[in-house]
Amino acid sequence: MAASADNKNDYYFKSLQAKLISDGFDKARIKKLYSEPRVSFNTKGVSSYFVHSESKLNYGQFLKKSPIRKARRYMKIHKTDLTAAEKAYGVNRRIITAIMLVETRLGTYTGKSSVFNILSTMAALESPKVKAILWKKISNSTHLTNEDFEKKAEKKSGWAYDELKAFLKYTAGEKINPLDIYGSYAGAMGICQFMPSNILTLARDGNNDGRINLFNHADAIMSIASYLNYYGWYPGIDSKKAYEVVYEYNHSQYYVNTILKIAELLKGQS
Repeated sequence: MAASADNKNDYYFKSLQAKLISDGFDKARIKKLYSEPRVSFNTKGVSSYFVHSESKLNYGQFLKKSPIRKARRYMKIHKTDLTAAEKAYGVNRRIITAIMLVETRLGTYTGKSSVFNILSTMAALESPKVKAILWKKISNSTHLTNEDFEKKAEKKSGWAYDELKAFLKYTAGEKINPLDIYGSYAGAMGICQFMPSNILTLARDGNNDGRINLFNHADAIMSIASYLNYYGWYPGIDSKKAYEVVYEYNHSQYYVNTILKIAELLKGQS
């Protein structure tokens, strides 16, 4: 039976809300959030997890003259912030800029999916009922078998629940309405496309305003530098180690090779 407009959020998110409250989140806050009209079960966004293929993404578009020219201009405009990040963490500005270019076209496209809805929808797949609903909706558009879908949904629901908790902690700490943040179909957010768990541990305040706002260029730049430094970047890093560190940002060979090629094309830019 389809959910009515009045109880649709409870229909999909009832067990998720109970779990969040059981894990210590304020009951009134959780109930209020999930009663908001903007909250919904995001079938379209989450289905990307089950039909998406990294190898089919056109990363090669970022190696063309126009994107590289824009990246060079970006480095000039944000020279002060890039210099500060290099000084703080030893991460080359060309790598930081390359990541910005591929992730969000230098901050011009940060995603249109509600992070709260995406993470809530994926986390709700822990429920067999909810999982069955999603499978019925996407079974004709994915190469996965039902068995493969079940395994992936189980794995992703646990991961998304942890990210949802991190997201709620981050937004509460920064006094941000979680429904106001939009990002990728995966729940990554900001110019640097951090997942919430990485925001809590590795994001940094680049403009010294006492807040972490990854839609701010200074904060995003410093946060990428912090992330790469954490995973082993150092000044004078060799190509093999550089590959390994960037791979921690996105577990795709295609992605990493593109980032390193962009950085090479940006050589000579101060």
